[in-house]
Amino acid sequence: MEFDTIAAISTPMGEGAIAIVRLSGDEAIAIADRVFKSPSGKRLKDVPSHTIHYGHIVDPNSGQTVEEAMVSVMRAPKTFTREDVVEINCHGGLVSVNRVLQLVLTNGARLAEPGEFTKRAFLNGRIDLSQAEAVIDLIRAKTDRAMNVALQQMEGRLSKRIRELRQAILETLAHVEVNIDYPEYDDIEEMTPHLLMEKAQYVREQIEKLLQTAQQGKILREGLATVIIGRPNVGKSSLLNALVHENKAIVTDIPGTTRDVIEEYVNVRGVPLRLIDTAGIRETEDIVERIGVERSWQMLKEADLILLVLNYHEPLTAEDEKLFDMVKGMDFIVIVNKTDLPQHIDMDRVKQLAGGRPIITTSLLHEKGIEDLETAISNMFFSGAVEAGDLTYVSNSRHIALLQQAKKAVEDAISGIESGMPVDLVQIDLTRAWELLGEIIGDTVHESLIDQLFSQFCLGK
Repeated sequence: MEFDTIAAISTPMGEGAIAIVRLSGDEAIAIADRVFKSPSGKRLKDVPSHTIHYGHIVDPNSGQTVEEAMVSVMRAPKTFTREDVVEINCHGGLVSVNRVLQLVLTNGARLAEPGEFTKRAFLNGRIDLSQAEAVIDLIRAKTDRAMNVALQQMEGRLSKRIRELRQAILETLAHVEVNIDYPEYDDIEEMTPHLLMEKAQYVREQIEKLLQTAQQGKILREGLATVIIGRPNVGKSSLLNALVHENKAIVTDIPGTTRDVIEEYVNVRGVPLRLIDTAGIRETEDIVERIGVERSWQMLKEADLILLVLNYHEPLTAEDEKLFDMVKGMDFIVIVNKTDLPQHIDMDRVKQLAGGRPIITTSLLHEKGIEDLETAISNMFFSGAVEAGDLTYVSNSRHIALLQQAKKAVEDAISGIESGMPVDLVQIDLTRAWELLGEIIGDTVHESLIDQLFSQFCLGK
């Protein structure tokens, strides 16, 4: 598969020690050769693959030196894209790296689209679709656990499981085809409804095992949307600051200080939390604060986890009880703050309203109770879970949706077998499951199915 040559800045924009301009395509080395001048006079087109060379980037039209650089040359197919790749390592200033990029663009390269290097790796067969998607997960990982999940997917751990399942379905379909089209072959095991049921149930069981990791995997990938709610001045902003270990939110004794939603990512025992501090929920005449309260209600509806903060030093109010009503049926943890002050809250009533949900007592002023809260959060979502190194996590929403659809197709096949439907009709649902699983890794569908059926069973002999 041939493409034009693309180029882009592969390092973050801004000041830094080094910036990299990457080129990929058949003309990558030739284009780099036009703008590279080595003190020894060597040409990039003549150097061995996977070597790095010192020199200067020079405008071939004016002869002006643009940058001092180290240039890496990597020849196909042993590169990320399976094309010729050149990486120009220059100084990390905004001006310098952009000048180098503009120079290679004016000498024959095209500016790459977002993600196009990884897209080419997929189109050229170096990685499958799920591995390509894992590249961005690896970049965006906010905890070690999330990074490990992305690494495993990038290395093909999920792909291997999906291919094994597709192969099991394929062999079943092949048996069905043989029984239908070649009944005279006595040495071919007959695909009885019982055997077909066994195969279908096995595939369903394996898909269910993958889906069991979906909630945790999705949390590791996207973060847990965690909303801090409570009446004004109960310690919501102090809680955010304690979890983040930084003064991100303004803390005062004045109710209504937080008037908008504040978001921050925090790592809690390997669980990435998208922590959202909200304006205190109360009736107010202040128009700005009222908008913040309305946003608080909206964020509450979209939350994965709610941290409901109460004041140990005050009796429960009607507003507190209303908050408990709002979070019924959701995952929440009750935090009773300000235990450094005399108790005025009815803890028995709090336990009754919590309905078995965790209750943590804290004195955020004295930094007490945070470890208990972190343990409660980790246990709520990862209690008894196997570590990421021992499990294939499904974290991508697209993969989860396709697995659910594939499971439904297999269940339709099982229902068909149970109702006595002919095996050739059951085959339709199994083929659908095979196709859906193939969409996860980006495999082709009909032609490859036919080719594999014939190549495996040698039906023409």
